[in-house]
Amino acid sequence: MTKRKPALHVQADLSGVFNVQQPQPPRQTHKLTIHKALTSVLRQMRAAGLRERTMDDYELHVSHFAKVTGVQALEDVTSDHIYEWLSSMNVSNQTKLTRLKCLKAFLSRCLDNGWVTSNYWRGIRIKVDNPVKEGATDRDIRILLSLLDLSKFVELRDATAVLLMYQTGIRVGTLSKLQSKHIDLDAQMLKMDGGIIKNHQSLYVPFDNTLMTLLTVLIEQNDLVRQANRTNNDLLFITKNGTPVVTSQTGNNITKRLGRYAKEYGLKNINPHALRRGFAKNLLGKGANIALISKALGHSDLAVTTRYLHLDKEEVAENLRSYL
Repeated sequence: MTKRKPALHVQADLSGVFNVQQPQPPRQTHKLTIHKALTSVLRQMRAAGLRERTMDDYELHVSHFAKVTGVQALEDVTSDHIYEWLSSMNVSNQTKLTRLKCLKAFLSRCLDNGWVTSNYWRGIRIKVDNPVKEGATDRDIRILLSLLDLSKFVELRDATAVLLMYQTGIRVGTLSKLQSKHIDLDAQMLKMDGGIIKNHQSLYVPFDNTLMTLLTVLIEQNDLVRQANRTNNDLLFITKNGTPVVTSQTGNNITKRLGRYAKEYGLKNINPHALRRGFAKNLLGKGANIALISKALGHSDLAVTTRYLHLDKEEVAENLRSYL
């Protein structure tokens, strides 16, 4: 009889040989939200010294985009979302274009920061007809100044503001920040430092004898107004109560007064933009080149100046005639 061989006893530990490796749950990634990206971009802009108005526009339009589309993560935004946002607006194409530019600027900053990988928004455009915008003329200015009562403080102030914008091309936002120190009466020069100008570069612009007289009287009257109301500031343009003419981000007493004069006297080109454009067109008509006009306007790009001087077909024809 054959002896049965004893069973082998495996000594090795095989406890893990047939165990199936359980898959690990995917690592959770935290996507950057539009809100957090906007907060960071605004912080960068504030550190760079950009205008509060510009930052307010970013916050308003980007937040509106996120609310309308319901998108939370920045990387989830697509061109379709942008078109959805634009389609939701019951506004003119010009207004849509303005808001789209703001959103594109925000996304471009996100691209620069490495938060998105492509500028998929580049091809999104809004078609807008660009009518030729007229500038104020010498006739417009003469009519308005002849109708204002310069014995009244507010109308004296407004007349001075109108002539200053027309002769120097200053923006109404910069105008409201002017102080007496920016006026050199001896040199008949407006000397603006970078702190009050949009492009942060100093700019000197001359003015004539009429404006010098108005400025001299206005500065004297300002002192009397401040004394009577016990206010303390050195602003060149103030209210009859001695306070700043700017009442809010979009509220400016001088702008409102000009709108009232335009309506009351039928002068369609009496507004800050028309006065600034009139200044530029005057320079062009007197032979100034685009580079000089651009510098006088405080533009950082010649292309902006070219668009600013958009001429109608009659003006183009007359300018071409001089080369015949």
